[in-house]
Amino acid sequence: MPPADPATSGEPRREQLLNAADRVIQREGPGASMNAIAAEAGITKPILYRHFGDRTGLIRALTERHTGGLIAAVRAALNEPLERRDRVEHVLDTYLAGIESRPQVYRLLTHPEAGDPTGAGNALAPALKQIADEITNAVAVQVDLGPEAPLLSEAWGRGITGMVLAAGDWWLETKPCPRARMVQALADLLWGRLAAAAELPSATPPAPAAAAPAD
Repeated sequence: MPPADPATSGEPRREQLLNAADRVIQREGPGASMNAIAAEAGITKPILYRHFGDRTGLIRALTERHTGGLIAAVRAALNEPLERRDRVEHVLDTYLAGIESRPQVYRLLTHPEAGDPTGAGNALAPALKQIADEITNAVAVQVDLGPEAPLLSEAWGRGITGMVLAAGDWWLETKPCPRARMVQALADLLWGRLAAAAELPSATPPAPAAAAPAD
């Protein structure tokens, strides 16, 4: 009996192709070619294109896979029943561990290739906005920031996300210290007014957004 056409084999085959893409990108970096990914998967390039349309489609599928898992992990960390400082460190560690686990995939999703018209390098932006929304919501319902709470929770949610993105990018590139030390350094920076603010007496865990697929 001839082998089944991968294009008609459903989601498990698609996952196999994404796994192959992950492996090649981890070995070769963000510039990994469709030819190399097809060879890793043991198929021809036209079959790979049949599944994803083009390289942009493949990047979009990888983005959905990895950012979905990252968002779910950050959301879970924000809801951990920990002391506030421990929760801050846990959220920071969750994000840094996520980018550290697949550094080349992270680079693909955050750093455009020279002359790349596909938009790769901006793929993480929607996920970062969602992470900022999660942090904003967590601050708003857990911390008493007084009459300016709506403004401050929004500003902090966006500011924390941008800070951790930039610092995490630098840390991943240079690895000047172990992850635990980087977590402590960032938590120290955040700890000023956040440490002084009281807990809201009726604080409830942030309502989860739409469920994201696990990585």
